[in-house]
Amino acid sequence: MLKKNDILRIALEQSAYDCSCNAGDFTLNKHVIIGTPVSDSRKRCKKNTNGLLVSYGSNIVASVPDNCVEAVQEYINMFPMEYCFETPGLYLLNEKLEKMNLRAHFMSEYFLPDPDKLFQSTCPYQTDILCQEKFNHCYGSGFWTHALSEEDKSLDILCAGAYDGKSLIGLAGASADCETMWQLGVDVLPKYRQQGVASALISLLAGNILKRGIVPFYAVVWSNIRSVRTAIHSGFFPAWIEISINYKGV
Repeated sequence: MLKKNDILRIALEQSAYDCSCNAGDFTLNKHVIIGTPVSDSRKRCKKNTNGLLVSYGSNIVASVPDNCVEAVQEYINMFPMEYCFETPGLYLLNEKLEKMNLRAHFMSEYFLPDPDKLFQSTCPYQTDILCQEKFNHCYGSGFWTHALSEEDKSLDILCAGAYDGKSLIGLAGASADCETMWQLGVDVLPKYRQQGVASALISLLAGNILKRGIVPFYAVVWSNIRSVRTAIHSGFFPAWIEISINYKGV
């Protein structure tokens, strides 16, 4: 199983692909700004993103379209790093970007697994790892929209399911966002929530993925406190944050 240092290294390397920079750029004590990202090895969820502001806690790496490099550089030097990822600072960023027909888009916090804390979450239901043939019937049900990729089923590699008798009551899925990292999502039927099902499934799935030499990661929007708690209870730790930049209408 991958160790915690290996997990963080792989995540940094993939963020470097996403931003067309060097992995070491995320640990510098100064901000780094790069023109339009060009790497074909970006995560699939970043393919339609026109720019990124990324921080692992030491600095900001900004990978943005060439026409807004100067404006973004001015912005990230105006505030303490953490203020650049929240309002009211973001209002100013949008004012600058709108002149180039751009705007701040998605804002997310990303979590990585701590191998020493996985498998400690349990729930009162039977759980199991599912290969593709065992979860194919779950598509189109309307229940598992976070766990599965309805738009591209080929990305879904592995799932963990929870059962009340023979009934599936919770599902965590892993989507192959890139060669080295799989994104996790989880859904639990309403009557079975707040019983530890989500965290147990995420922890079980993450441990099995790590054994394959792949890094699972978990994305959370700022305001989803329940999802943040799930990540922490599953044995994950906060690793980096991102704001995407897109052209208007994209």
